[in-house]
Amino acid sequence: MRIAVEGCMHGDLDNVYATILQLEKIDNKKIDLLICCGDFQAARNESDLDSLEVPPKYRKMNSFWKYYSGQQVAPVPTIFIGGNHEASNYLWELYYGGWAGPNIYFLGFAGVVKFGNIRIGGLSGIYNENYYKFGHYERVPYDECTRKSVYYVREYDVHKLMQIEQPIDIFLSHDWPLNITDYGNWRESIQQKPNHRSLEKNIQDRNLGSKPAEELLYKLQPPYWFSAHLHWQFAAAVQHGEGGPVTKFLALDKCVPGRKFLQVVEIDSDPGPYEFQYDEEWLAITRKFNSAFPLTRTPVHFEVVHFSKLQDHFEWVKKKLQTRGTKKPFEFMLTAQLYDPYQASPITSTLTGHSRNPQTESLLQLLELPYLLDIA
Repeated sequence: MRIAVEGCMHGDLDNVYATILQLEKIDNKKIDLLICCGDFQAARNESDLDSLEVPPKYRKMNSFWKYYSGQQVAPVPTIFIGGNHEASNYLWELYYGGWAGPNIYFLGFAGVVKFGNIRIGGLSGIYNENYYKFGHYERVPYDECTRKSVYYVREYDVHKLMQIEQPIDIFLSHDWPLNITDYGNWRESIQQKPNHRSLEKNIQDRNLGSKPAEELLYKLQPPYWFSAHLHWQFAAAVQHGEGGPVTKFLALDKCVPGRKFLQVVEIDSDPGPYEFQYDEEWLAITRKFNSAFPLTRTPVHFEVVHFSKLQDHFEWVKKKLQTRGTKKPFEFMLTAQLYDPYQASPITSTLTGHSRNPQTESLLQLLELPYLLDIA
């Protein structure tokens, strides 16, 4: 399987897809999947820009709206995680994962899916120690504070990922695992970064990166780990114990001409054609821990929550999917007013509340779980 890995998208789908098509033409080889490591900026219309935490000069529609509306179709299957510059109101609709647009799949705030026989896991957002133990208390419309805090990683999502036992082939995080620079030649590669002194200080002080991502790296030990966030191409190789497996780490830049924002990797896999499928173990984990889903600032104490055995949920999920007759994710549906660039209006605060996405409703109905995302 040939996979194109992209750093921060920043809404520039047109140029990323054009680059991929050009690479296919030069190499005369098809690219099977595009992975984006965050800051995707899936703004469907001007209203979504209200939840986008960026400086005013960057608060613009870019090109995702074309792919959401169907005016353009992603030429290669695409999967992405969230970063710290997102239309968070839309991603919250798809908290458990789902199609953000035709042929464009959001992995969720945390999640695992299969593409062919390749198992892809990921964690959206960035780490902030002060918010880590909080629940997902933010609700649309966001204010200046919650527009930032909504993308901070929460312990609940990391705890669920830490339950994974079956092998993961690829893992995605927006910010880097803590101290990943120990495993690569950062002194040489950092020279490409303008104003890199503050990064050097963070590395030397051993506080560059995400502690939860580091914990997941050592627990899951995937063959490949891709990140973005710092707009810096950096590669490393993590040896897990003497004679243990190796994780190849790669971070990439943002989509800007002359920057290293895209790289193609080849991974052993079954022959295609490939399609996205729900992951049974992840659905079982989702079902098991749903009773502890935190929706307030109150920290979750997992040790006091009674959980049934994961294997029981796994067998239940398998039977449920067999009854459904397919493991394919529920189909994409339009849920917002389409953007018309010829009738653009000044950006105003028009978000009034949460919209229930039919994909999320269908998944929760399949798992026989309550809908909690709009509880105040």
